[in-house]
Amino acid sequence: MSRRLARETALKALYQAEIGKFQITESAQILIHEFALAEDVAKYVREVTSGVMEHLEEIDSLINQFSIDWPINRLGSIERNILRIAVFELSYREDIPDSVAINEAVELAKKYGDDASPKFVNGVLGNILRQGLKGEIHEGAGH
Repeated sequence: MSRRLARETALKALYQAEIGKFQITESAQILIHEFALAEDVAKYVREVTSGVMEHLEEIDSLINQFSIDWPINRLGSIERNILRIAVFELSYREDIPDSVAINEAVELAKKYGDDASPKFVNGVLGNILRQGLKGEIHEGAGH
């Protein structure tokens, strides 16, 4: 399975849902169909997008806490959703090593963000990891 492809598709679905005002399940399904994704990739897209939306308040609160001088509502949609995917993976996916979640987020930022995006994304996620707070939202989630 290509988790990178799944993350890219999840990012596009979250962006499309946020900008286009689609429901996330509809947005994910449209992209899964459009890109003719294999079932294992499609399954991960659905897990990530639904997981981000299910835990959105907690994820956004954590991002807000560590994106100093940049409240989440002031972040660009791409950066905001890259961070959401990474924080979801850091906090709720024990099968994803922290370094992989951060590296993949930085790679998405390089591909889809502006020149400052990779450094910003890496800084916010690094701060979350250094402060040991990635598990803070996870502990109260019953996982």
